[in-house]
Amino acid sequence: MNGQKTENQDSYKSLLLLDEISKGESLSQRDLSKRLHIALGLVNSYVKNLIAKGYVTIKEIPSRRYAYYLTPTGFAEKSRLTYHHLQNYTNLYRNARKDFQKLFQDLYLQNVRRVVFAGADELAEIAYLSLQEVDIELAAVVDNRAEGRSFFRTTVIPFHTISHLNYDSVIVTSFLKRDLVYQQLLEQKVPKEKIFRLRHFIA
Repeated sequence: MNGQKTENQDSYKSLLLLDEISKGESLSQRDLSKRLHIALGLVNSYVKNLIAKGYVTIKEIPSRRYAYYLTPTGFAEKSRLTYHHLQNYTNLYRNARKDFQKLFQDLYLQNVRRVVFAGADELAEIAYLSLQEVDIELAAVVDNRAEGRSFFRTTVIPFHTISHLNYDSVIVTSFLKRDLVYQQLLEQKVPKEKIFRLRHFIA
């Protein structure tokens, strides 16, 4: 069981790295470490592995720095890993729907009346459906990547604005970026006791 969990975490981190590198920016390992909140030594290990497998190529840029880019094989691997993590979407929906229903019912009994969603992907949509079943208001949705987009008539705003919001609890509502989202919330000084994550998706 632990071996399977470690394998899933490794493929998850590989997917995060491939996804970030695929954007075509000149990113160093330090850049990747900061963006993904993965220790620099681990980034180095993962990147070496991705290069050895032919998924990533390295290019020297000015100031004796190095940047990383996806190869065609790397793009194919990124697609495979994405499918691997989302192929159980039916299970994701069923588990998340049930967990969100219980979470929001529990929060309501604890007098929580305003929540913030952190993350605006498929998991957030499932959370929104469950939120409609209780008398709790969606105060805001924060997500740097989706900033400016409309989420069920709520405009998505960046993480740094959360300190100005009036809320009782923050719900991590991202699937693939769940660990990164949690770290970003902590960086914005959101108290741990106010952050809630679904038990099925805690690494």
